[in-house]
Amino acid sequence: MNIEQLTLAELQQGLKDKRFSSLELTQSYLARIKDFDATINSFITVTDELALTAAKLADEQLAKGNTSPLTGIPLAHKDIFCTDGVKTSCASKMLDNFIAPYNATVIEKLNQQHSVMLGKTNMDEFAMGSSNENSFYGACKNPWEVSCVPGGSSGGSAAAVAAGFAPAATGTDTGGSIRQPAAFCGLTGLKPTYGVVSRYGMVAYASSLDQGGVITKNAEDAAIFLNAIAGFDAKDSTSVEKANEDYTRLLSASLQGKVIGLPEEYFSDQVDSAISQSIEAAKKVLEQQGVTFKSVNLKTTEQAISAYYIIAPSEASANLQRYDGVRYGYRCDNPKDLEDMFVRSRTEAFGEEVQRRILIGTYALSAGFYDAYYRKAQKIRRLIKEDFENAFAVCDFILAPTTPTPAFKIGANTKDPVAMYLEDIFTISVNLAGLPALSLPCGFKGNLPIGMQLIGKPFSEAELLQAAHQFQQATDWHTKTPVLTKA
Repeated sequence: MNIEQLTLAELQQGLKDKRFSSLELTQSYLARIKDFDATINSFITVTDELALTAAKLADEQLAKGNTSPLTGIPLAHKDIFCTDGVKTSCASKMLDNFIAPYNATVIEKLNQQHSVMLGKTNMDEFAMGSSNENSFYGACKNPWEVSCVPGGSSGGSAAAVAAGFAPAATGTDTGGSIRQPAAFCGLTGLKPTYGVVSRYGMVAYASSLDQGGVITKNAEDAAIFLNAIAGFDAKDSTSVEKANEDYTRLLSASLQGKVIGLPEEYFSDQVDSAISQSIEAAKKVLEQQGVTFKSVNLKTTEQAISAYYIIAPSEASANLQRYDGVRYGYRCDNPKDLEDMFVRSRTEAFGEEVQRRILIGTYALSAGFYDAYYRKAQKIRRLIKEDFENAFAVCDFILAPTTPTPAFKIGANTKDPVAMYLEDIFTISVNLAGLPALSLPCGFKGNLPIGMQLIGKPFSEAELLQAAHQFQQATDWHTKTPVLTKA
């Protein structure tokens, strides 16, 4: 097997057995990025020299036996996490010249384990999008079919892992931005419970919804990766203060007796028939492992899109007001006065989708409209949370499609923002309720992967990973890899 096909667990064992060094691993991934990423466009910045230096240091640690689970493992990071001395752009012209002066907590934790950063991945600008087409650096392509999108906003991270440029990557999920690209690229993507992974140093889009997570080849790797980045952080006021846990502890446990809920609202006519058929086949696999299924109701699903696209743009409007051309980021040339600098800097540096969401959010928060829109959206959010609580009273997990369709063609939805927003219809409610969820591969439509979603109770990441791992022990969808061609 080629190095780029190895999982995190296999790489750990290979380093331990001295079958290869961290430097050899890093050189192999960097060479593959150089050979093929011109076609995929999954990286904004490739940190060759830093990666090689870090790999040599990791090899020294490995030789001393002074190691952690991710010591020497090359990783890719979504370009929304601040990285000391390296450009953190959020795929925006606004931050094209921004060199972060500190590390996000997620990056710091991984650095402490002596992992290796290969580079920063492409994304939708400021994490606003479902296709990775809203990037100042150009659209990222799906490695399975380069005419299709990889999903968004963490599309670059998903594409990089699917293409074998990295064994795993960080991502962020505000309304499905880890799970949807994982589904489109045939990967396992985990969005933890809100507050489990620190948001310190993660550039904010919608602060009450954003959550860092992982994109990996399988559930075992997701558990290993989550172990490295989860935990309380005093620097993040939304971080949950709870004891650290081992997310790998239940992987080998049986699913006998588990009950999985099936929400009627998620299995409608709008779901592609290939996805419905794949999930039906997945249900049979789970039934053979002792799982029973029960119908549940999530009646507020239809209102979730509307609530999300009031709450998220409102928070984005507040968060993005700091980009004004004064302190850091892009500044227009030769402004006439202060107002001209504000207006032109923001107009020239923010993309169309970012501007659209700022305008929606500003309108929803304005006097006279706050009660009609924002307050009402927050009430719907509470009802969505109550729906999940009622469902989880009778089941352990909820099974649903991750997306209504497999990956769509690049450009297919760019002229219709509403059609693009509807791609997130099955993922958004999870963020509004602050729940953990993961997407895992369960089939194909032609050459395009299909993902299914498992949603859990708050802080049930270990149980979700157990269910996903047991399913993957009985199937091989997660082992499939695309064939790449050079540009």
